[in-house]
Amino acid sequence: MKGYDVARPTSDRVKESLFNIIAGYLADAYVLDLYSGTGNLGIEALSRGARLAVFVDKSEKSTEVIKENLINTKLIDRGLIIKGEVYDVLKGFSKKEEKFDIIFLDPPYNEGLAENALKTIDREDLLTAEGIISAEIGADECIPFEIGTLKLVSHRKYGNTALAFFKKQ
Repeated sequence: MKGYDVARPTSDRVKESLFNIIAGYLADAYVLDLYSGTGNLGIEALSRGARLAVFVDKSEKSTEVIKENLINTKLIDRGLIIKGEVYDVLKGFSKKEEKFDIIFLDPPYNEGLAENALKTIDREDLLTAEGIISAEIGADECIPFEIGTLKLVSHRKYGNTALAFFKKQ
């Protein structure tokens, strides 16, 4: 997949573990890939049976790479790319009453962005009742056990990376 100079991609080991954990959520899922970088998480979800993936990144270069990767994988018809600030885009989804089955969060580590995005996702009620959120964070990054109606259901470390999974309570 192209674009590894654009963003810090999820390592193969972490990605394999992530998709093993969420395998039961993928069939016909509506996916939101925030801070999507190269789009590798959303594209992998599409390749494993998700219905549609929405990619959000503020970088023009990233959105161009995502489009190219969707074209190269022949998944362009099942991807929607939005260039914009995550919080603004999330509020827009709320106004349209959009909800997602799987939400990937992969912001820069140790800047509090994952926690802030989780707060916004909860406040704007963007996760389906049975959905799951996967937040990729730094291994030493602290994240609350509960954020509004969201509850941490699993936390796994892989070297300098951690995956935190949230579901509605």
